[in-house]
Amino acid sequence: MSDSSISKLFEKTRKERLEIVANFANLSSDEIKILQSDNGGISFDKADKMVENAIGTFSLPLGIATNFKINGKDYIVPMVIEEPSVIAAASKGAKVARIKGGFEVSALESYSIGQIQVLDVDIPTAIKAIENSKNKILDLANSKSNTLSKMGKGAKEISCKEIDAPSGKMLIVELLIDVGDAMGANVTNTMCEAVSPLIEKISGGRALLRILSNYSTRRIAKAKAVFEKEAVGGDEVVDNIILAFEFADNDVYRAVTHNKGIMNGTIAVANAVGQDSRAIEAAANAYAAESGRYRSLSKWSKDDEGNLVGTLEIPLSVGIVGGIANVHPVAKVCTKVLGVKTAQELACVMTATGLAQNYSAIRALATEGIQKGHMRLHARNLAAAAGATTEQIDDIVQKMIEEKKISLDRAKELLEQI
Repeated sequence: MSDSSISKLFEKTRKERLEIVANFANLSSDEIKILQSDNGGISFDKADKMVENAIGTFSLPLGIATNFKINGKDYIVPMVIEEPSVIAAASKGAKVARIKGGFEVSALESYSIGQIQVLDVDIPTAIKAIENSKNKILDLANSKSNTLSKMGKGAKEISCKEIDAPSGKMLIVELLIDVGDAMGANVTNTMCEAVSPLIEKISGGRALLRILSNYSTRRIAKAKAVFEKEAVGGDEVVDNIILAFEFADNDVYRAVTHNKGIMNGTIAVANAVGQDSRAIEAAANAYAAESGRYRSLSKWSKDDEGNLVGTLEIPLSVGIVGGIANVHPVAKVCTKVLGVKTAQELACVMTATGLAQNYSAIRALATEGIQKGHMRLHARNLAAAAGATTEQIDDIVQKMIEEKKISLDRAKELLEQI
């Protein structure tokens, strides 16, 4: 099975869904058991080794987004998120994009940026000395990772910049490191710490901070999709979506919520495959303000035929080797389900998912509004919290929606009537 266009997955039982995922990704029986686990696939003993002062584990829902075709390849996309409607919205966006061929996405090589803060130094003289010793510094940095060196990767460039601070001018020395298919935080920090004594000696200054930057502007991913005008809802809906985008692009209050919707998709995938979601969100928000004011990360327009065209460009520091991605059992299985072979491919999937989610959210806002779907899902949660069985929930939800009374007490009243 290689077609991600799976009809009505939400109507199938858990067993049926797992069978579909297992067939798509060729999962083993052990991998299926990990997904079936009620503790999120991680024991307390494993959790105790991952963080300090552990007292338990905390699970979030893991779902599958369907219909994704990215660069001509079909994907089913694992997503971990607690917010209702996100997985359905991403799947719906991917389904509409699929009509015109799906998503076209590209991602730059995995270059990490490390920074060494140098103080108490004559900056022009220090910069010249560091530039003259570039090869010596790079050789020392690369001696700290035999793996990257053997792959022809590792530290590639050194640059210097001067910044003004209230306490005075500072010299910042930056290492540009090709980290391959890793996220690269550990090796970047190791290299920065290793070369800082040498930089102190060369510059005559004092090195203070030696750490990577999570603002991964050398790891940009770009996605584009065309959404057929008729499938979107016609000329008026297309125009309204563009107007909604212009609102987000020119008002910070709207832009923050707009970009949060994009992150609903991107971060849900990051959670599923064990990425550093905080680093990803911090970088994305900084990138949204690159122009000097906070703007929409996505852009929406229409082509000569009147079809809706969406693009999304974000920095994405992700990896498929090292870190939690190789430790957490569910993250390992989800990576297999996704079927990505490189960090760049993972970045492409995450960016496409963010664009699909953004399409569905902005279309809902520009048409019937966001609350209709949200309230239905909220009513389902309340009905379940009131103790309703699976068979009873739909009846309770419908009554709550019709009455526009969304409360736990009302769900309990309806449950007693049933």
